[in-house]
Formats: sequence, C-alpha cells, structure tokens
Amino acid sequence: MEIRVAGLYRYPVKGFSPEALDRTDLAPGMTVPWDRAFAVENGASGFDPASPSYFPKIRFLMLMKNAGVARLSTRFDPESGHFTILEDGVLQAEGRLDTPDGRAAIETFLAGRFADELRGAPRILAAPGHSFSDVAAKVLHLVNLDSLRDLERQLGRPVDPLRFRANLYVEGLPAWSEFDLVGRTIAGPGVAFEGVKRTERCAATNVDPTTGERDMTLPRSLMGLYGHTDFGIYVRVTRGGALSVGDRLAADLPQRTGDLPF
Repeated sequence: MEIRVAGLYRYPVKGFSPEALDRTDLAPGMTVPWDRAFAVENGASGFDPASPSYFPKIRFLMLMKNAGVARLSTRFDPESGHFTILEDGVLQAEGRLDTPDGRAAIETFLAGRFADELRGAPRILAAPGHSFSDVAAKVLHLVNLDSLRDLERQLGRPVDPLRFRANLYVEGLPAWSEFDLVGRTIAGPGVAFEGVKRTERCAATNVDPTTGERDMTLPRSLMGLYGHTDFGIYVRVTRGGALSVGDRLAADLPQRTGDLPF
C-alpha cells in the first residue's frame, strides 16, 4: 500500500498555531524537532525543567479550554529563539523564548489577553529534549486525509484538517485503515514508523483553527457516526532520517474482514 505524505507540521508552543514544514529530520524515538517544545503554564503545574515529565494538557493554555488561542498566529525561529504573536496580521507580542526578558514579554501579553481564563500567572516552560505532548511517549500524530474525506461526506460539510493538529498528514490509505497500522510498520526510503495507538479526540477539535469559534461537535459526531471518538493514530519513529512533503511511504495492511475497522 503506497502512502503519500501530504503535509508536515510542528507546533513549537503547545496549543498555539501550527507551522507547515517542507521537510524535517527525524530521530528514532523522538518527535518532530521543536514540536511542543514549549508550553504556557496555566497556574502552578509542578513541572520541573531539571527533571521533565509528562503533565496533562489541562495544566497549560490549550484549545480545549482556551479557544481564543486559535485567533493568534504565532511563529518561532529555532535559530534565534525569536517568537512572535500576531492577530489579523498585527503584531501583538514578540520575544526570545530562550531569554528571561523575551519570555516575560510574551507572558505579559498572555496575562492580559487571557486574564479571565488563567488560574495564575502564565509561565513559559521548556526543558532540553522534552515535548509537551498529549501523551507521555515521544511520538508523531498521523492523520489520514482519506478518512477526513469520508467524515466530510458523512457530515455534509468541509472539515479543516488542522483541527486535528497532526504532525503528519497522509493520503492513499483507504479511509480508516490507519487504525490497522497500530502495531505495524510504515516505511519510506529514509525513515520508518511503528503505529502505537489510536488517537482519542477531545473538544479541542470543535474549535475552528482560524477563528477560534466552537462551531462543531466532532467527538460527538464521531461517536454518532462511527461508534468511537478516535481520529488519527500516534506513530513512533523506529528508523531516523529525512521526511519531506510528497515522499512515498509503504505499509503492509492486513486483510480486513469488514468495511471499517472499528
């Protein structure tokens, strides 16, 4: 089964806007470089940069609870550490995330912008090599665009794929057959992955990634249409290398006994 890489994304600050990539270098057991490398603490979380560990997303600013984050367009430059926040093309805040003054400039803006939603002073968190993923393992999130098209047909309306905040968007797989890849290998010329688990969706997908409006009920719709709330899978890098948009991957899918593997 030949699969085409249709999109690559990273999310430098957890919950904030995606950055499209033409290519990326992947290392075994790691995620996309700089993906969820930072997070904005919403009240004291207990996170220790000297001994980083997984914390649930409720401890941070994120779309499930803070939909207004989607109205902010952000960009991060790994070379300089510079981070910018814009709204409707107008600069709102900027600063280097690797300096106390730079972080303070961003934190001051966020404190004012989300004053009614914060449980304490916002604080930008980071630790070398740590990713503030929604799961404890270092993985990539893969979404099958053919499954998205089936969902769109069922709903009778378009669904922005960025609602699902994936790192890797693919096409060429039969709709929903990505679930069959859990425990199996997906490989290309320079990189290989193993499917780890299905992705259970939360209310963050209800938020329009551009306007910040809660204009859908996707977990409820998935449950009503398919009997589950899963969309996409997590994959682990097993062989490192370069991955580019347009690359072809291969997967050996099992024989299916029904139309949809639910």
